[in-house]
Amino acid sequence: MTSPRPYDRIAFVAGASPEAQQALVELAAIYGNYDPADADVLVALGGDGLMLQTLHRNMRSGKPIYGMHRGTVGFLMNEYSRDDLQARLAAATDTVIHPLLMRATDIRGAVHIHHAINEVSLFRQTHQAARLRILIDERERMAELIADGIMVATPAGSTAYNLSAQGPILPINAALLALTPISPFRPRRWRGALLPNTAVVVIEVLEDEKRPVAAVADHDEARNVRRVEVLSDKTISMRMLFDPGHSLEERILREQFGY
Repeated sequence: MTSPRPYDRIAFVAGASPEAQQALVELAAIYGNYDPADADVLVALGGDGLMLQTLHRNMRSGKPIYGMHRGTVGFLMNEYSRDDLQARLAAATDTVIHPLLMRATDIRGAVHIHHAINEVSLFRQTHQAARLRILIDERERMAELIADGIMVATPAGSTAYNLSAQGPILPINAALLALTPISPFRPRRWRGALLPNTAVVVIEVLEDEKRPVAAVADHDEARNVRRVEVLSDKTISMRMLFDPGHSLEERILREQFGY
């Protein structure tokens, strides 16, 4: 879907790198720099880490976010240019994504609630592998997984840590989540599962004191967890803008063919 109107009021957000800071100075001099609360659109200058940070900070604002690559990894970013930015924004295509909601209960009974755009991951905290029980929509699907951990990844996050753990790449508009084990020991050949994005995933930690586990939603961590619930939060919709021909859907498709 193409945006129907130009974006006159732009708020720039920049990473700490010299390239990002120089771009901020250049673009603010040309287009101005509005406060994010008053802007029509947010433009993030940096890499994927900055884009995730910007998405988290503006998760409920409803404002579209357009990234330009001035960092290290730029999978979520458009190419950088000082020219015709407002025309690029007006012609950009929307990709709507929903974050994951993590509700983690630790061994003291405290509940930790965080959102994740890429993935929710569980990791062993010591040298001993984690023992986990997996339930999908209140039905036990795996009585015991022995592994370094497990993750639930969104389509937007399927090319990040999920891919490094040999998980599947998901088309951005697929109504799916990837459930991917991290270095599984038993079942030895289990590669994970594809789940509908309506699924409620519950992961219980067995022997939680002997084999402690941490849960991480993107960058927010809860340690010594006993039970973790993960679901797609449809109450939050985030809009990412991409240049025509360089949409996130196209990037994910290219990644599957290795270019």
